[in-house]
Amino acid sequence: MDIETELLNFAGENAVLIAIAIFVIVCILLGVRIVPQSEKYVVERFGRLRSVLGPGINLIVPFLDKVAHKISILERQLPNANQDAITRDNVLVQIETSVFYRILHPEKTVYRIRDVDAAISTTVAGIVRAEVGMMELDEVQSNRSEVIAKIKSQVAEAVDDWGIEVTRAEILDVDLDAQTREAMMQQLNAERARRAQVTEAEGTRRAVELAADAELYAAEQTAKARRIAADAEAYATGVVAQAIAENGLEAAQYQVALKQVEALTALGKGQGSQTIVVPASAMDAFGEAFKMLKGRG
Repeated sequence: MDIETELLNFAGENAVLIAIAIFVIVCILLGVRIVPQSEKYVVERFGRLRSVLGPGINLIVPFLDKVAHKISILERQLPNANQDAITRDNVLVQIETSVFYRILHPEKTVYRIRDVDAAISTTVAGIVRAEVGMMELDEVQSNRSEVIAKIKSQVAEAVDDWGIEVTRAEILDVDLDAQTREAMMQQLNAERARRAQVTEAEGTRRAVELAADAELYAAEQTAKARRIAADAEAYATGVVAQAIAENGLEAAQYQVALKQVEALTALGKGQGSQTIVVPASAMDAFGEAFKMLKGRG
């Protein structure tokens, strides 16, 4: 009986030690939390927010504290969404947007908003419609970067209370309805035709200008040639007049005689002219001319 009692006492003591060891192990497992770098843990105590655990090894009170939420802090992308909007000039457009965000304060995200993605999508849709409604179609297409900046800033302000940071907002596409697209294509074709006509008209005008410039240049050159010939003739006349003034009538007679001899020489060189009939008066004049030429020689 004594041996059995001792064995029972030993077994009971071992059970207590084993239970204590198991309890300690469970406490360690429940009290130590290793948080990954990409996550944050929200800890509650009796249903209330206790703390937010950052990356690394963290200690909590076993059986009192519990990890209620494990929140990823990685950047997230919302599914691409399409919003219908009407511009200031009453054009219906469809805007395709994409939004990127990340959670900075998990305690706000957990306790202030139920569906983060849906809430951000609704906010973006409202802001896009409001911004596009204040702009004309051409402004939406040409100032896309400005529209994106406005959307991003307004979305960031709207979701600040949720502990969220909007890192990027993009407008991927601006689509038009079929009627508006057809009207724009007609306008574009008309503009192209107008530009072609303007280009053709400018080419014709340029050709006319070049032709007029060419005619003006030719007229100027002709006038210049005539002026040079007139100046030469005037110079020759002046020389003759000066010779007459200096040498008197003899110089004039000499010039006339010289011209007569030159004319007779040219007449004698003509083809088929073997016999030349000259009036007697002309012969007398030629004789005088030859005398003068001989005297000058």
